[in-house]
Amino acid sequence: MQETLRQHIEKIVPLTDEEFAFVRSHFIVKKFRKRAFLIRKGERVKYTYFVVSGLLKLVHEDESGKEHIVAFAMEDWWESDFLAFFRQTKAVMSLQCIEDTEVLCLSLEDYQQVCAGLQKMEHFFLQKANAGHIASQQRILSFLTSNAKERYEQLLNRYPTLFQRAPKTLLASYLGVSRETLSRLWSSS
Repeated sequence: MQETLRQHIEKIVPLTDEEFAFVRSHFIVKKFRKRAFLIRKGERVKYTYFVVSGLLKLVHEDESGKEHIVAFAMEDWWESDFLAFFRQTKAVMSLQCIEDTEVLCLSLEDYQQVCAGLQKMEHFFLQKANAGHIASQQRILSFLTSNAKERYEQLLNRYPTLFQRAPKTLLASYLGVSRETLSRLWSSS
């Protein structure tokens, strides 16, 4: 698990053994069962999570109780309700396990200590934030400019394993289509 984190970080910045030991000392390991919540809407967000193994869904529930999948997170990804995490407010979204999941948890205080103590990590987190921002903009543009079939194909091309791991109802929610529409798209591809 520690090696997974180190490899992930070193895709962006190299670390000495001492630097990695410093970084690693700020994380805690947690394991969650399928359907468990890491974050519940309305609760304080304690951590940002690095996914070591498993699959998660970040969900916003609207006033009528309908769930909207904002994001999926699988191995080598970071996830949280970032607004609530960085502002230390109550969550507006929930983060729930689709599979048994193992994560490395980083509190805001530890995040700040890692960044203050090691400029390389500040650069690392900036790069991760930029990549996340770009992905969010691409998703918004996809919803604005692409039809359901095009969104389906984009998701399939970017994350083919997601289609083997996530239930169709969740994929349909993420794509903004009905389960029936997703089934038609699935069978026509």
